Formats: sequence, C-alpha cells, structure tokens
Amino acid sequence: MTTRNERLDRLPVTSKHRRLLVGSGIGWALDAMDVGLVSFIIAALAVHWDLDKSTTSWIASVGFIGMAIGATLGGLLADKFGRRQIFAATLLVYGLATGASALAWSVGALLVFRFFVGLGLGAELPVASTLVSEFAPRRSRGRMVVILEGFWAVGWILAAVIGTFVVSQGENGWRWGFALGAVPALYAIYVRMGLPESVRFLESKGRHEEAEQIVASFEAAADPADLEDLDPSPDAMDKPEFTGGIWGPALRRRTAAFWLVWFGVSLSYYGAFIWIPSLLVDQGFTLVRSFSFTLIITLAQVPGYAAAAWLIEIWGRRITLSTFLAGSAFSAVLFGLAAAPWQIIAAGCLLSFFNLGAWGALYAIGPELYPTNIRATGTGAGASFGRIGSIIAPLIVPPVLAWGGSMAVFGVFAVAFAVAGIAAFTLPEQRGKALT
Repeated sequence: MTTRNERLDRLPVTSKHRRLLVGSGIGWALDAMDVGLVSFIIAALAVHWDLDKSTTSWIASVGFIGMAIGATLGGLLADKFGRRQIFAATLLVYGLATGASALAWSVGALLVFRFFVGLGLGAELPVASTLVSEFAPRRSRGRMVVILEGFWAVGWILAAVIGTFVVSQGENGWRWGFALGAVPALYAIYVRMGLPESVRFLESKGRHEEAEQIVASFEAAADPADLEDLDPSPDAMDKPEFTGGIWGPALRRRTAAFWLVWFGVSLSYYGAFIWIPSLLVDQGFTLVRSFSFTLIITLAQVPGYAAAAWLIEIWGRRITLSTFLAGSAFSAVLFGLAAAPWQIIAAGCLLSFFNLGAWGALYAIGPELYPTNIRATGTGAGASFGRIGSIIAPLIVPPVLAWGGSMAVFGVFAVAFAVAGIAAFTLPEQRGKALT
C-alpha cells in the first residue's frame, strides 16, 4: 500500500508546492533583510554615534547569540508543536523586536532588542527549510530548498537598497531602516493561515485525517499524467533505524560533519558581509559609496543560488556544497588582496556567488540527514552550533584587522571555508533518496 509520504514523493511540482515555497520564501527574504540591515546600520551608527569597533561588533554579535539559542529552541518546538505554528511565532517575535529596535535610545537598549530579533530569526530558518523539504517531491527536493534559500538574496538586496537609499541619508536613517524591517510581524498572520502543516509531522502525532486532507489537496492540484512511478527501491524498502538521537551511533558522524560545515560557513559569511560596508568606509570610501559597492556585490548572490539550484540535482548535494565552499575560499583570498575599486567589486561578487550558493546547498542537505521525529531538532542544532561562528566573527575582525589588515581577516575566512568544504565531502549523499 502506498503511504501518504510516497504519494507526496511521486507528485510533480504543483501550484500548491509553489505557494508553499513562495510563502516560506517571503519569510526567508524578510529574515535576510533584517540581518543585512545590521551591516549597514552599524556602519552608520559608527559615524553618527561615534562608536568604536568593539561596540559595533557587539551590536552585530548579540543578534547571533539570540540566533544560536533560537535555532535550538525552534527545532525542538517544531518537532513538538508543528512546523507551521513555530514558523509563524518566530516571524512575529523578530518582526516586533526589529520595530522596537527603531526606537532604541541607547546602545544598551539596542543590544537588548537585537538579542530578541536574533531569537526569532534563528528559530525560523531551520523550521522553514524543514517544512519545505518535507513537502517537496523526491526528484526536486534539493532544488526546491535551494530556491527557498535563494530568497535570502532577495532580502539582502532589499537591505542593500534600504541601506543605500534610506540608512545613509541622515542621522535617523537607521531608525527608518529598522522600521521597515518590522514587516514580518504582519506577514506572520498570513503564514499561520495560509501554509499547510507538515504531513510527516501530523502522522507522527497520530493526526491522520488532517494529513490525508492535505495530501489529497496536493494530489488534486497535479495532472495525473505527470505522476512519477516510484517503484520500491532498496532505499525505500529497507530504511535504516536511527536510535539515540542526533548523536546516536548511526548519526554522530554526519552530525559532527554537519556542525563543522555550519560553523565554518557562518564564521566566514557573517564575518565578511557584516563588516564589508564598515571596512570600505575605513579604506576611505564615503558611506554612500561603500553602501553602493555592497549593493553591487550583493546582486551576485542571485546567480550563485541559481547555479546551486541547478547543480544540486545534477552533481548531488555533497559535490555541489564542497565545490561552492572551495570557490568561496578562493574568493576570500582575492578579496583580501583587492585594493582598487574594480578589484573590490569583482572579488566581492565572486565571494557572493560562491558563498550564497554554498548556503543553498547546506540548507538542502540538513533536513535530509535526519528522520522525521528529530528532523527539525537536527537541523536546528546544526544551525545553533553554526551561530557560535557568527557570534565570534564580528568580534574577531577588529583585532585581526589591527594585526594583519584585510588580508589577514579574509585569510582566516578562507581557511574556515576550506575546512568546511572538507567536512562537507564526508556527508552522505542523499540525492534521490526518500526521507526517513
């Protein structure tokens, strides 16, 4: 007898899948907009409030502390209460906290608000990727999750536009930037009402009637001629038993490698992209020009995601992720050596292309590594460990910069990318395999 999950796996990508992807993706883009805004706002506050690099580092890092805690809690709560419920709650938390950040009257108040922003943001990302992964047909699951992650580029581009045309325009421009970042609080209402709950989650909780209604609605949206014949395969017939949680005997190696990749990518990405606008200002560029350079660099994220989305179902997850991480390491070295404006833009675009393609592949891999009952927990725990890297990254840039300049800073990031690439190559290849 065909199970509900097998019925979902044999579907083509339907209008219901696209609605789920866009609905989750808009939330993802709004997340990215918030994180991206911080890189522009700390550069502006350094000028308007005369803040030193240590203080601006903490404004960035406190959000990542919240993200580390939120990623762990979000995964645990999503496995207990459902993907959709927690997704909506996290959007509400970080949207309201971002709006409150616009009213901050001191550095201390801003730090408190940014912590709560991070708490909601960190919980949302692994939950959204888990929800999309559990609905995506087997033959296009990786591509759909990479496309979901591709919405990050949309959000970061919005942040760059707001930074360039709003934040840089006056002493209170940063407040208006944060105010625009409060939009997710309204979007959370739509999320709660418009997106389906995970069928796998509903079945794990014995809610079979609800699960059947959702599967039937997805089947009704498909053309019967496009249904895939899924003959029983050894993988589908003999699914492994995973006991002992994410650190049990069967999962500990992949968990360790997954955590290492998350750490390396988070350290390098947030260290580089949070600081790029400020580093350009330090090199003598005006606030407006440094923000304009960052906007151009950010645009290269889009083709990076597109390439990863195409390659992940051709090369597979592991090779795609490792290749994009190797490209990120090479691009980081080039950026550290760049001096002329054209060199900065070219190297920055390469870094954007490879780094964000790697992010897409990483989010596609995560949910496939764990069974349903601990899937959100496993992806959330990896993200939480990775946030340690994002917490450290803004703090290490000032001392490393003082010691060895931009080459030393981006040399550290290149090494982190390279180590993450080696770890990624040890992960199991899950392309075309059914979720357990």
